[in-house]
Amino acid sequence: MTELPSLTSVGSLGLQVNSGPQSSPEEVPTACSRPRHSLGILHASYSVSHQVGPWWDFTSCRQQWDRQILKDVSLYIESGQILCILGSSGSGKTTLLDAMSGRLRRMGTFLGEVFMNGRLLHKDQFQDCFSYVQQSDTLLSNLTVRETLRYAALLAVRRCSPGFLQKKVDAVMVELSLSHVADRLIGNYNLGGISNGERRRVSIAAQLLQDPKVMLFDEPTTGLDCMTANQIVVLLAELARRNRIVIITIHQPRSELFQLFDKIAILSCGELVFCGTPVEMLDFFNGCNYPCPEHSNPFDFYMDLTSVDTQSKEREMETYKRVQMIESAYKESAIYHKTLENIERAKHLKTLSTVPFKTKDSPGALSKLGVLLRTLGLYPEVARFGYFSAALLAPHLIGEFLSLVLLGMVQNPNVVNSMVALLSVAGIFVGSGLIRNTEEMSLPFKILSYFTFQKYCSEILIVNEFYGQNFICGSSNGSVTTNPMCAFTQGIQFIERTCPGATSRFTTNFLILYAFIPVLVILGIVVFKVRDHLISR
Repeated sequence: MTELPSLTSVGSLGLQVNSGPQSSPEEVPTACSRPRHSLGILHASYSVSHQVGPWWDFTSCRQQWDRQILKDVSLYIESGQILCILGSSGSGKTTLLDAMSGRLRRMGTFLGEVFMNGRLLHKDQFQDCFSYVQQSDTLLSNLTVRETLRYAALLAVRRCSPGFLQKKVDAVMVELSLSHVADRLIGNYNLGGISNGERRRVSIAAQLLQDPKVMLFDEPTTGLDCMTANQIVVLLAELARRNRIVIITIHQPRSELFQLFDKIAILSCGELVFCGTPVEMLDFFNGCNYPCPEHSNPFDFYMDLTSVDTQSKEREMETYKRVQMIESAYKESAIYHKTLENIERAKHLKTLSTVPFKTKDSPGALSKLGVLLRTLGLYPEVARFGYFSAALLAPHLIGEFLSLVLLGMVQNPNVVNSMVALLSVAGIFVGSGLIRNTEEMSLPFKILSYFTFQKYCSEILIVNEFYGQNFICGSSNGSVTTNPMCAFTQGIQFIERTCPGATSRFTTNFLILYAFIPVLVILGIVVFKVRDHLISR
């Protein structure tokens, strides 16, 4: 971990407070130093409107109630710094991150400006500037860590050789200490796999593949134990020291983390109560006659101090007045005016680079489709994807026409739905070979399987996915015959074991499968004609 700047002790706890980088944004970077970037949010406000009643009630439809989620929030942060945003539930932390990254929903009204290196961002530029790691991890449990990052790299970067992508993935795994679990499955609660902390590191690593300069994290410590949460925050602080801007929202951080943050912001009811360095925070609240008691966690104390207690009306009014007093004192302080001055000063700098701040040259739609096919385990060929889609389209159409045929006999839609579901499940059991190989079934079931469309559909899918595939499992030192996962080394072996002769029936299966559609259409017409004839008599 990089060495921290000048530190000061807090109370008898011995807490060390990071005073943060003290360089001015006016500094011109030398040839040996990396350029420092800046992010400024100026007078950001966001409100949503909702109708009072349902749309068909014209009286209440005209009435609306407005809710102010953010109110006049201004922040400034530079690269090499990590900003921690504190606040109780509903204070607007996630909304502030969404406002910074241009992810706000259109149903609300956003007022304010977001500046990168002093330049006002437009709607089409937000995606090129920010990497956003959401609170919940959206990872595929059946992939390994290396496969997950490789697919993420293929979706983010194009025109790169496989060797370059592999080096990039390996470098990111080393940076986030994931090399020791590179070949382990992501897993889930039922399957097992890597730990929650390692899973969170994989989510961060997937964003680092685009070399972002600004990274936003929404509650990165949610669901983690104290030690793992502490390690994640330390990791994010290290990422910030490598010439990045890191902004996180967090609930109840440990007191040991007080020294890691360069800036701390506190939100209460959508208003910015304070934003500054840890040293400035201690001085500011001391000036407001709210010094942090000894042996207390500053985060807990200041969170309680700036939260509105809604247990009773009297308590709510008392705490709300206190929050308003602290917010007014902050708006009049030199810390707030310094923030506004830094934002204005950055507008006049000409030495900083423009957007984008991360890799923008992403693959095209067809390339991404190929990557997704590999991720799902499908054979990555356009022709095979067409066969796959056609084989799945037919059962949907057959199910619809089968429902129409049954509706001509039974006029209760609920009964028809139950009958179609029952016939579909029975067809899967008898015709697909899911439970038992059709060749090993008794003669009545074998004959019945030829009347199920599932037989032809499953044979098409099996041949389409397994033909030409080769499987490698086990180790070179052990015998493959002792490993049950190595029962098949070639896809053709699995095809002949599951549905013998299916490769020679591939075209015939398609013709028979789609022949079900006109047969059912004709049968449906006949059934409805017969029903009309019987009703007329």
